[in-house]
Amino acid sequence: MTALHDHDRPVPLTIGHLARRTGVPVRTIRFWSDEGLVPSDRSSSGYRVYDAAAVARLDLVRTLRELGLGLDDVRAVLSRRRGVGEIAQAHVRALDGRIRELKAQRAVCVLLARTTGEPDERSVALMNDLARLSAGERQALIDDFVTEVFAGADPAAPGAGIADGMRTLPSELPDDPTPEQVAAWVELAELVRDPDFRARCREMAVAGTTEPAHAGRQADPAAVAEHAGAAEGAGVDPASPEAAEVLARIPGVAELDAGARSAMADTVELFSDRRVERYWALLGTLNGWPAREPVIPAFEWFAAALRAAPAQSSVQP
Repeated sequence: MTALHDHDRPVPLTIGHLARRTGVPVRTIRFWSDEGLVPSDRSSSGYRVYDAAAVARLDLVRTLRELGLGLDDVRAVLSRRRGVGEIAQAHVRALDGRIRELKAQRAVCVLLARTTGEPDERSVALMNDLARLSAGERQALIDDFVTEVFAGADPAAPGAGIADGMRTLPSELPDDPTPEQVAAWVELAELVRDPDFRARCREMAVAGTTEPAHAGRQADPAAVAEHAGAAEGAGVDPASPEAAEVLARIPGVAELDAGARSAMADTVELFSDRRVERYWALLGTLNGWPAREPVIPAFEWFAAALRAAPAQSSVQP
C-alpha cells in the first residue's frame, strides 16, 4: 500500500482515506497512532495525514496484531529490541496452549450436548475449570491425594503397593480430548477430593502394617474372579448350597475352618471397594488402557459366601 501520487510527488493520505484503503477502522488507526506505532503528521488544517512509510508501518502492525501479538510485543518488534522470529516462537507456544484449551472446551460442549435434561450448574463449572488445567496442575491434584493417603504407610504392606499405580496420569490430555476423557477427568477429580474416599483408600493402604497375618488369608484373585464372578453373574445366592460348591472350586478355601473363612472374608472386604475400582477405570480411560470388566462384585459375592458357608456346613449331613 502506498500513498497517492500527484505528478510523482507523494500525496499524504488522510485517516479516512487510509481506513478505506486498508480496511482498518479509523478509531484503530487513531489509537495506533496515539500509541506511537504508526507515525502521522498534521496537515495545515490540523488533520492527521499519513505518508507511504506510515502506510507500510500500518500494514506491519496490522499483520502482527492479527497474529495475536500484544501491543508491547509489536512495539518491541518495531523498535528492533526483539526479533520477529523470537516473538513468533513465544507466540506459537501461547497459541498451542490456547488451542489445547479450546479443544478441551469443545469436548466439554460436546459432552453437555449429549446430556439429557438440565445439567447441574456446579458440574458444568467444574467440568470447564478442570478441562483447562495444565498437565502439571492435574498431576499435582492426584499427587496430593496419593501423598495424603499413603503417608507413613509401610511399603511392604499389602495395600501400599498401589501408590505408584494411583499416580499414573497421562502427561497431557490428548490434544483433541474425547468427551469421555473429559468426563473421566472430572469424575476422577471429584473422587480424589471426597474425604470418605480418601479415608477408605487410607484404610486399604495401611492394612497389614499392624496385622501382617492378612497376607496369609488371601485367595487366588484369578480363581475368585472366574468362579465367584460366574456365580454372581448368574444370580447365585451366596448362602445357598450351590454357593458352597462354587467355594470348593477356589483353591485353598475348602480346607479352611469357620474362623479362617471369616478372617478371609474380612480381608476380601477390606480390599474390595467399587469406588477404588472406578478410580482405576477412570485412569484407564485417560491413559488409553484396555477396558476391563468390573471384578469387585465377584469379590463381594465371595466374601458373603465365605461368611455364609460355616453356618451352612453345620447343618449339612
